Parts: sequence; C-alpha cells; structure tokens
Amino acid sequence: MQKRILGKSGLEVSALGLGCMGMSFSYGPPKDRQEMISLLRTAVERGVTFFDTAEVYGPFTNEELVGEALAPLRDRVVIATKFGFDTNVDPRGMKGGGPVLNSRPEHIKQVAEASLKRLRTDVIDLFYQHRVDPDVPIEDVAGAVKELIREGKVKHFGLSEAGIETIRRAHAIQPVAAVQNEYSLWFRRPEEGLLQTLEELGIGLVPYSPLGKGFLTGKMNENTTFDSTDFRSTLPRFTPEALKANQALIDLLGRIAAEKKATPAQIALAWLLAQKPWIVPIPGTTKLERLDENNGAVVIELASDDLSNIESAAVQITVHGARYPEKLEQITGR
Repeated sequence: MQKRILGKSGLEVSALGLGCMGMSFSYGPPKDRQEMISLLRTAVERGVTFFDTAEVYGPFTNEELVGEALAPLRDRVVIATKFGFDTNVDPRGMKGGGPVLNSRPEHIKQVAEASLKRLRTDVIDLFYQHRVDPDVPIEDVAGAVKELIREGKVKHFGLSEAGIETIRRAHAIQPVAAVQNEYSLWFRRPEEGLLQTLEELGIGLVPYSPLGKGFLTGKMNENTTFDSTDFRSTLPRFTPEALKANQALIDLLGRIAAEKKATPAQIALAWLLAQKPWIVPIPGTTKLERLDENNGAVVIELASDDLSNIESAAVQITVHGARYPEKLEQITGR
C-alpha cells in the first residue's frame, strides 16, 4: 500500500483509508462484531493505516468497535474521529428529523475524553468537527482543539463539510491537517474553490463517500431496494428514477474499467487519487473482497489522456437527485 501525507501536516497515512461507519451504523443493521474486528485487523495487514469513525456512529458503538479491533495494533494505525453533534439531546444527534449540533468548547473536551476511552487510546490522531455549528464561532472551536493538542490528547485538527471561509478562519487559529468532504465523480462541488484553497493552505482532503455510497461500484440499478435501516432509503439520489437517470455515469466507468482490466469502483477511486497527491479517500466496506478490490485502485495508472477522456465524458452527464434531504443539506458547506 502506498502512503500519502495530508497536506503540510506531516500526517502520513495509507493512500486509501477505511471508513468504518457502515460496520455499525446507517447502512442497514449493524454487522457481526467479531467479523468486523477481523476485517479491521486484516485491513491493517493489507497495509491500510488510516481508519475513520465518529462518536455519533451508533452512537458510540462504532468507536468501541474500532477501539477494540485496533488496540493491539495501535502503533501501526492513524485513527480519526469526530465531535459536533449533541448526543445528550438525542442519541443520534438528531431531533425532529434534523441534526442537533453542539461544538461548544466544553462539549468538545467532554467528547474527546469519552472518545479516548472508547477508542482505548491515549491520543486521537485526527479530531474533526463533524459539522459546522453556526452558534459557536469557529475560532472558539479551533481554540478548544488547540488546547487538546497542547495537552497531548489530540495530534491533528480536522473539519468536515466546512466552507472555504470557515476553513480559513479555523486554520488561522490552529492549523487544519485535513478537511473531510464528500467528493467523487458524482459529487464534484469541491472543485469549485475548495481544492484550490486546500492547496494554498497546505491542507489534505479526505473524500468520504468516494464511491457514491455504493452507487459507483456498478452494483445498483433502478430495481435496487434498501432496507428501512439503510439511510440511502431516505436520499433523493437513490430513488428508482434517480438511479436510472444516473446510470450513464456507471456506463462511463464500466467502459474505462474494461480497458484497464479493472472494476468501476477501482476506476472511481483511481480517478480521485489522480486529482491531487494529498487526497486520501476513505471508502467503507464490510466485506473482505471489497476491501481488496478497493485497495487495488492504488496501483491503477490513469494517464493524462485517460483523465481527459473521463472528464470530457463526465461533463456531458447530469447527475440527478439531491445528495441529502433538505434538513441535512442545510448543515453542509458552511
């Protein structure tokens, strides 16, 4: 597995990380705990060193899973987790269908202490603000994390789904190592100024949902159905009509994959890796064969002609459906 450094932070991680959320949250019922522990440890043996979780995934159960699985391998891995939702108001940080945000400094410190215990570690490698809290100045958030770094409880500060101005203001108080935003061939908003800002400031990008929540694997079509416990059942982009309309993107990936003797998922990840050397996608999976498939993207070479061909074809495709319901979309990109 190749390594990458997130911006100018010096934080070195595997070129592909592993998003752990789906092991216990959002994508249907929680998976078997022992099987997931085995998968996490196998990922380390395969060269993955970067693991992503959050207190709100479960809530709490995902951090506990990651902590148990990686405790014996702690010196070989980088663990990222997140704060910013108020799980005291509602266990999932949600109320009335909308999120309850809380990034008050005292809350951030409480979350850090609880996460350290669940993760069975004495330091959090990368601590993200999960979503920007409009009621708390970002300077206060950055200051709270700066204090945690000074105390040795956190190594690096990150932001998730933050807007450009918010990133600049936070970075001025405490250097931001990484920004975690959605980015893939079917969601390219980061190209509208975010990538340029991160390059200027020396901040890494960690794309979540780099496979479009599974869509870019080519395993779905308009007849695909989702369990009520799978949050994709609530997303406009996963209605039968949207899945059918967006099939053109899968056809494009399939054509390139056939030429490269690869899979659509591998091409989608290789495309992301080719954008910038400081981009580290975190595809999630609960299956060993998918882990190996995803990791295979690292060795796929997309030449400039390949990238040009993908670009010229992709710009002809209009992606249908909003990525989130309105209440969730309102808290992204602040």
